[in-house]
This record gives sequence, C-alpha cells and structure tokens, in this order.
Amino acid sequence: VSSALCLVGLLLFSVTGFTLNHAGQIEAKPKIENRTTQVEEPVLRDVMQHMPAALAKQGRAEPPPARQSWIRDKWEVAPAGREAEWSKEEIYLSLPRPGGDAWLRLNLQDGELEYERTDRGWLSYFNDLHKGRNTGAAWSWFIDIFAAAALVFSLTGLFILKMHAGNRPFTWPMTAMGLVIPLLLALLFIH
Repeated sequence: VSSALCLVGLLLFSVTGFTLNHAGQIEAKPKIENRTTQVEEPVLRDVMQHMPAALAKQGRAEPPPARQSWIRDKWEVAPAGREAEWSKEEIYLSLPRPGGDAWLRLNLQDGELEYERTDRGWLSYFNDLHKGRNTGAAWSWFIDIFAAAALVFSLTGLFILKMHAGNRPFTWPMTAMGLVIPLLLALLFIH
C-alpha cells in the first residue's frame, strides 16, 4: 500500500532528479513577456496614501487591498499575501513562481507601471516542483507527506527483506552495497 501511494511521486522525483542532475546539458529558452501602462491619477493617489504606513514597516508591505484587485484584473497577477518593496521612487513587487519569475514595478514619479514575466518552460516547472521552489504551502505539505510515505515504504521494504533473506543469500550484501557505494563515491570523488 505504501508503494502504491508513493508510485507517482517516485516517478516524478526520479525523472526530475535526472533532469536536475543534467540541467547544464538541457537547453532552455525562456520566454519573456513585458507590459507597461500608465496608472491613472486616482489610482496613483490611492497608492501614495498608503506609502507612509508601508515605509514605517521598513519599506515592505502588501499593496493596498483595492489595488490588489485592480492588479489582478488588469494584469492577471495575484498579489495577495505578497509584500512589495516600497521606496519614495517606486514600488517593486516580486512574483516568483515555479518554472519562471515575474515582477511588477510602479514608478511613483511618473505613474508608469511595468510588468515582466519570464517562463522557463515545463521542464523548469517540474524541476522547481522537485525542489519546492516558490510552490507555496500546499506543495510543501505534499513533499513532506510524500517523504514520510517514502520512509514508510523503505522501512516496510526492509522488513520484507528480513523475512525473505533466509532464502536469498545476496539480500544483505546487496543491501550493504546500497549503503557503501554512495558512501565511497561521496568520500572519494566529492570534494
């Protein structure tokens, strides 16, 4: 049962482990999307009203709630729960995500709003899932639960090995090789 629970996760993490190990040999062509617009005066005024509070928090605060919905509607970006960097010149909102990156910058002097999104492709997306990079709490919980299930899978496999070891003389030498080979490689070849 534990192996059935781990099957898809083991496949995903095995394949992405291979692609991560050979990342330098796999060519990626990121797609970069840039958009700019002028923010209307009432919107800019509303943002400026929130500036003293943001600067009081060492220059980091979420965009104002009304502006979050405006950003979401205009740019299809979800800024909720993300703190922006506020200064007297600009507001910069970093929007990292698996398989890419994005950011939003509002120039407070002239009202120019710039958005850039980089997509590094599906391979990068799955590699970031493997590392848990910019994936959020739900994926982090999945990785932890999967790791626990894989641990149960390994330990129950060890008990099954013990049950059948009497009939298979190579059981314990092979199990020991599974420990000794990585240990020797680490001691001799990793500097």
